[in-house]
Amino acid sequence: MKKRALTSLIIVLVLALAFVLKMLVPYGEYFFDALILAVTMIATFEMGKLLKQMDKPNYKYFALAFPVLLYVNHLLGFLFDAQIGLGWTIIIDVCLVVLMFGCAFLFGLASYKQNQKEIRVKKLEVSPNKLAFNKAINTTVAFVYPALLLMLATILNHFADYTTTFAGLQSAEYGKYFSLAALLLMFVIPAATDTFAYLMGGLIGGKKLCPKISPLKTISGAIGGLVWCVGLSICTYVVLNAIPQINVAFAAINFSLWQVAVISFVGSVLAQVGDLFESFLKRKAGVKDSGKILPGHGGMLDRLDSYIFVAPYLLVALSIILAII
Repeated sequence: MKKRALTSLIIVLVLALAFVLKMLVPYGEYFFDALILAVTMIATFEMGKLLKQMDKPNYKYFALAFPVLLYVNHLLGFLFDAQIGLGWTIIIDVCLVVLMFGCAFLFGLASYKQNQKEIRVKKLEVSPNKLAFNKAINTTVAFVYPALLLMLATILNHFADYTTTFAGLQSAEYGKYFSLAALLLMFVIPAATDTFAYLMGGLIGGKKLCPKISPLKTISGAIGGLVWCVGLSICTYVVLNAIPQINVAFAAINFSLWQVAVISFVGSVLAQVGDLFESFLKRKAGVKDSGKILPGHGGMLDRLDSYIFVAPYLLVALSIILAII
């Protein structure tokens, strides 16, 4: 329990530092990028290990490098919004997934003798080329979950650089405040949902939500987490909106309280889906945690499972809001 509390404190302090640097230090948002990239690389590596434990061989070191390629693409998008635009950045992300699948498959074909040896040792009923294809497919799963989905958070961090894509932002200053709100929601929604689902489920108890996947989760906890998530997200908006500069920016962007309520409601549902999905993967792999890098919490993937679906969802939802201004 002490280890868990200490780890949680360190996580909060690192996040607080990231927000301070983002808002007060020139180019401080790149520290946030570095943080997102680092945790994504670790979570992707852990996903590769999980897949292997599920008897799905893959190239986990390919998966480890993939977030770096995604970030290079996103960085070009931040720097050349007028020429590239957010739409092309996302398209190139998808193309990179396909390209890296091809690279992984070619690597597998080049490892023909090693594949033959693996087939003999494990007594697999598959050809070396088929094994190479299966490894490439399994690696591509890690390219998408969690790498691609989590790395979209760097775009949330750089709304200020997309004033060409989103004319409604009007200025980089408005984008800076909007990205602050986006990132806060990205952390508040999963954190509030997880924390209060646990507390309300323990307090009220009742029928289990998905006993075969996660025996401790209850329906009362899921509802409690959702309600508290919406409430705390609204509180976050109200606090930010009380700051004069941010109030002006939100008014210009037409970013309203009811939008936050709807976004956080759906986001809370997705956070719980993400949590259950990772629990499903761990059950398939026959492990309790995805790793041991965070004392008291398990692996990075365990800590980020609720964020993986929330980050892309927020990007889509907030982009729609900006696009219809």
